[in-house]
Amino acid sequence: MKVLVADRFSETAQAQIAETGINVINAPDLRDDALAQAVVDTEANILIVRSTRVEASTLNAGAETLRLIIRAGAGFNTIDVATATRLGIHVANCPGMNAHAVAEIAFGLILSLDRSIHDNVLDLRNGRYDKAGYSDAPGLYGKTLGIIGLGYTGRAMVPLAKAFGMDVVAWSRSLTPDRASELGVRRLETPLDVAANSNIVSLHVALNDDTRHMISEKFLDAMKPGAYLINTARSEVVDESALAEAVRSKGIKVGVDVFEGEPSTGTGVVDNPLFSLPGVIGAHHIGGATLQAHQAIADETVRIVLEFASSGMVLNAVG
Repeated sequence: MKVLVADRFSETAQAQIAETGINVINAPDLRDDALAQAVVDTEANILIVRSTRVEASTLNAGAETLRLIIRAGAGFNTIDVATATRLGIHVANCPGMNAHAVAEIAFGLILSLDRSIHDNVLDLRNGRYDKAGYSDAPGLYGKTLGIIGLGYTGRAMVPLAKAFGMDVVAWSRSLTPDRASELGVRRLETPLDVAANSNIVSLHVALNDDTRHMISEKFLDAMKPGAYLINTARSEVVDESALAEAVRSKGIKVGVDVFEGEPSTGTGVVDNPLFSLPGVIGAHHIGGATLQAHQAIADETVRIVLEFASSGMVLNAVG
């Protein structure tokens, strides 16, 4: 069996796979046509990717030998799952392995928005001291955090919010009253109800046809003036044009780790008008990128590979 690693991935994990007799080909810089050609040339049976897109052209090129694609992470919107399924190629992911890391950066964005930590740092670097100007932050204690989506990451947000003395309301398609009670959150009927009842809204939904632009003009109109919106999910969940208008018209503050126009490689140039607006801050899509999360994802990827090699069973199958 052959495994093609077409992204940055733990060398230790690759060695673990190779120790079992599986042939591991490490080519982390493959993209587009080069990726499709490599799948053909290596006759790979398993393809491991992180941010690398797996388009129909790659899948069609590898249809004879490719049997499994593993997304070494949670989201799998960068993989053409429909085409893979049609060709009989399985797709698996590593759900929940970076949930705590993403929740941590979501709360980091909340704290930075509330206390203007980002602007504090910039002023100090420029030799400016303004204690008076930064001394009237709203504060988080007693405020309401609204969570949209209670998967692994959404659930990881709950104890963090509780530790800050916040109330938590939530909406998720699968959230039942009993489950809400177990988690210690107040279940609301619709996303709009969360928008209307929250001081801070944090997004933790997967991207699909139902969630694309779910944060629409209507949703933003329902939010309280001056409320915070945190997006560490997917950029396409938010209508950014409507969000920009909400920032201008009602003082919505925004913290994002994902956004339109994000470079597809590790470095690049960003040209997104959101970041020119006051009260908007962002990170470089690093939510799940901690050493702890990398290790957990690597371990889970190895588990998926070895199980498939030994039994043909696809763990965490999404297609």
